[in-house]
Amino acid sequence: MPLIWPWQDGTRGFSWLKASTFALMFGPAIWLIDQAATGQFGPVPLGGMTYWSGFWATAILLLALAVTPASTIFGWRRLIIARRMIGVTALAYTVGHIFIYFALRFWNFAFIANEIATRLSLIVATASTIGLIALGATSVDAAVRWMGAKGWQRLHSVVYVTAALAILHYLLSPGLFPDQFLLSGLFFWLMMWRVLERRGRGVNAGALALLALASCLFTAAFQVGCIWAFRGYSLSEIFSIYFTPILGIPPMWTVLALGLLIAAAAFAQQALHRRDGGP
Repeated sequence: MPLIWPWQDGTRGFSWLKASTFALMFGPAIWLIDQAATGQFGPVPLGGMTYWSGFWATAILLLALAVTPASTIFGWRRLIIARRMIGVTALAYTVGHIFIYFALRFWNFAFIANEIATRLSLIVATASTIGLIALGATSVDAAVRWMGAKGWQRLHSVVYVTAALAILHYLLSPGLFPDQFLLSGLFFWLMMWRVLERRGRGVNAGALALLALASCLFTAAFQVGCIWAFRGYSLSEIFSIYFTPILGIPPMWTVLALGLLIAAAAFAQQALHRRDGGP
């Protein structure tokens, strides 16, 4: 079977959408290299590279989950052709994250094996990685034909569990960072949107606005609960540090802004459709 290049569509014609997506997928890697080369990760750059490669692997996995809502809400069905590429990129960044972690541990495989067997965060990470490898290995068209559409779809529903485990690994990692709760809030939005879609409300602007508010409240409550329960901070300390601009924009406001922007775009699109004589 002739090879289909990343910038080609199913007919082997040039696709601006796939070519643009392919180019964008290199962005985080270029950023990582630049940050390490310019000393932004400090005297031990592998530490910063381990953290941020894991962040980008998880963020790109969530981006793959965002393709279906985006194509449905905005009526851009062709966007689906980029989903596989984004998912495979998430796997590639995960593999890169693993190699960077191995280098950080000086390729001491006995020590690494002990950590994987005893640290909960790494046990969770291993399970998530196995899920991603299974998804990546069966992402080709031949796997779809061999497994059948229903079997393939059942296997690829594992992506939700895989993404949840990736975020849990991120939350269990050393340190406390706003990005952990930002990704958690975005994952909540993505999962709850699918509930709305099953109820026939996935493109309703009002429902999307309520989802934005619910996701904001979830992000705030989840952040407060995690910090209070596992870090031992008092509520006053949590609000004075994590809900002020000291550490940048709090994740809850970013989640709310993104959710409301999507709701506003859906409202504008529906209003334009009605103006043009649609139902």
